[in-house]
Amino acid sequence: MKIRVGMGYDVHRLVEGRDLWLGGVRIAHTTGLLGHSDADVAIHALCDALLGATNMRDIGYHFPDTAGEYAGIDSKILLRKVVELLHEQGYRIGNVDMTICAERPKLNPHIPAMKETLASCMNVETDDISIKATTTEKLGFTGREEGISAYAVVLIEK
Repeated sequence: MKIRVGMGYDVHRLVEGRDLWLGGVRIAHTTGLLGHSDADVAIHALCDALLGATNMRDIGYHFPDTAGEYAGIDSKILLRKVVELLHEQGYRIGNVDMTICAERPKLNPHIPAMKETLASCMNVETDDISIKATTTEKLGFTGREEGISAYAVVLIEK
């Protein structure tokens, strides 16, 4: 058995007039994340972790923000495509560990729905996905509520 690990990171700016999508779940908030797609930083970090583990570059390489077909796309679609690429290479997902950094809104109530959504997209058990939420204690761009970031680590097996 071959085991590989990947790490992903993403950040997007918070702006008015956009929906806030995190972990594939729409969360009621006064601002949303700005991006070419739905700007779901959690899924984007996860995609980068999976692609990195398989040595297949990053999300921007596969789904460039210059390509019109990805404008406004639901990031769950991108995640499903990344999982297909992973399976084509003979890998399966072992587990996911993710941290989302945001001052507001409080994310803990949404974590079960995020886990269910991501598990469905990746065809894994919810127990294979860990999601944690944290703040930056009002420090930096996250603390000033200018943006949200996410980190993801994955283990894959062949």
